[in-house]
Amino acid sequence: MVLQDQELSLRNAVSVSEAGLQAIHAGSDQVDMSQLQVVDSAAVAVMLTWQRQAQNLHRNLQFVGVPASLLSLISLYGLTELFHLLPANAAERH
Repeated sequence: MVLQDQELSLRNAVSVSEAGLQAIHAGSDQVDMSQLQVVDSAAVAVMLTWQRQAQNLHRNLQFVGVPASLLSLISLYGLTELFHLLPANAAERH
């Protein structure tokens, strides 16, 4: 699943979350976040929701192209170990 929005914040979290849940339920096991330019703490909440959905389906979910600002929030909340993260700069090298 590729996030088309350049923002994942409180403003659009519900719609993005629902689209992601549908994609995960349909079999997606990767979220490409490389288009994101604006994030807030709602993005972390959405990621937790997606992670929980994937775990309920006994699947691993990978987040690729994660922007540095979102990585900082995840680290601030002490949640880094809960996600399989591939930072944006690492994704560009592949």
